[in-house]
Amino acid sequence: MTDPANPLPRARSWWGWGWADAQLGDAECTALGALLPGTLPRPLPVPRVADLGVAAPAVRIPRTLAHLLTADPDARASHAMGKAYRDVMRALRGRPGRLPDLVARPAREQDVADLLDWAGREGAAVVPYGGGTSVTGGVEYRGDAHRTVLSLDLGAMDRVLEVDPESRAARIQAGVLGPALEDRLRPHGLTLRHFPQSFEFSSLGGWLATRAGGHYATGPTHIDDFTESLRVVAPAGTGESWRLPGSGAGPSPDRFFLGSEGALGVITEAWMRLQDRPRYRASAALAYRDLGRALNAVRTVAQSDLAPANCRLLDAGEAALSGASKDGSAVLVLGFESAFAPVDDRLARAVALARDHGGLGGEPAPGRGEPAGGAVDAWRAAFLRMPYVRDGLARMGAVAETFETATTWDRLPALIEAVRAEVGAAAHRATGHPALVNCRLTHVYPDGAAPYFTVLAAGRPGSEVAVWDDLKAVATEVLHRHRATITHHHAVGRDHRPGYDRQRPEPFALALRAAKRALDPQGLLNPGVLVD
Repeated sequence: MTDPANPLPRARSWWGWGWADAQLGDAECTALGALLPGTLPRPLPVPRVADLGVAAPAVRIPRTLAHLLTADPDARASHAMGKAYRDVMRALRGRPGRLPDLVARPAREQDVADLLDWAGREGAAVVPYGGGTSVTGGVEYRGDAHRTVLSLDLGAMDRVLEVDPESRAARIQAGVLGPALEDRLRPHGLTLRHFPQSFEFSSLGGWLATRAGGHYATGPTHIDDFTESLRVVAPAGTGESWRLPGSGAGPSPDRFFLGSEGALGVITEAWMRLQDRPRYRASAALAYRDLGRALNAVRTVAQSDLAPANCRLLDAGEAALSGASKDGSAVLVLGFESAFAPVDDRLARAVALARDHGGLGGEPAPGRGEPAGGAVDAWRAAFLRMPYVRDGLARMGAVAETFETATTWDRLPALIEAVRAEVGAAAHRATGHPALVNCRLTHVYPDGAAPYFTVLAAGRPGSEVAVWDDLKAVATEVLHRHRATITHHHAVGRDHRPGYDRQRPEPFALALRAAKRALDPQGLLNPGVLVD
């Protein structure tokens, strides 16, 4: 019996999203599957590491680093993949791919340097690992060019080392997860104010390495905006940029490593810009019968100087899926917050702009959100629960894919229409059943927006990953044709490499390859990410 005073720590799922005890049960999965034609009659069983037949590692643990390394099968399995649909599906089918031979948990920066030195002597591939929430194949090893693979888990490097209240900044180790970081800043009355959907399970280093986007729709929202300086360990050496509020001294060293996904060096710590914790909040929701008018409303709000914290447009399908609408309307969720002054007037002005384009409703709901049962709270609850629902659908053999992008306002309507038509048609061809292709806007700018698409379709039993690959290829082609980015905030990883290779200018690609050779001459760091 578990001692109530000393409960067991909550366990992460090795194969799916989040907490193991939060995964949907068999009955919930079956009910979900019934909503899509062509799914399995019963859910696939929850996979067990014991059934994988984990082979012995290809290398012995070196005595001098034994305190940092493990070959435990559970640790190796949980570090083999991220949390994309294809990762979940491979685990459910018992095919998780190449497991790392060893998992390392450095406790200090010198440990990272020592592990990279050992990997260089051994010729081992090193895959940096933060919270493991990658949905683009960013934390797995693919191929067979390296005999030994090391997963470098930064989770033990999780301290806030210094706080500078005068400049509102803190020096933070890269391995800290979102909730722990906010807990350590709260006594200072400060916040990083970076809340991606993966916040509970992702790390500062992962946000920096992937140029992660946060929850907020306007203003500072990408992790780039909060970065004051970085410290990075590479096989070629260790470097740290200066703390500066701004600089025009040549190309930015911080921008060089932001988004590098562990391919150029391991981010060990950073000085991050902080903000006072918000005290005032207000939100509202408006309904639209016409998506085109709703897009115009969002553009008008984005091009004003109101800067809402939340300006999220859900199309009719997405609104219905989240419970934010029951009558076929699209829903616009608006939210404002401030540490210094009430925001009700700003919300009222934004609602007035949105109503000018046909929005209905929008009565302000001051405080932390709408009353229980309102569109705002319904969307928020669905937003946090959706990854677990995705896993439940995967257990029913369904394909549940999401991808995001960004483009300018003049291209946005045609892009949304093309994605719906072409990805939907591809899903129908691949499965013989119609698919749901929904869209929401997650981030908005004066010159454009970031649409986020959800695709729900029946799979082909045993070939679900192949269907996913087909849909990903079609989506990539549509984005390229419309000159929309291959990713707005999910990173490139390995899954988006084909689109990234086509998007970046070739002179830049030449420079990136040269930088890779200079910083990582043996090509050990996250092989296959960004460059070959």
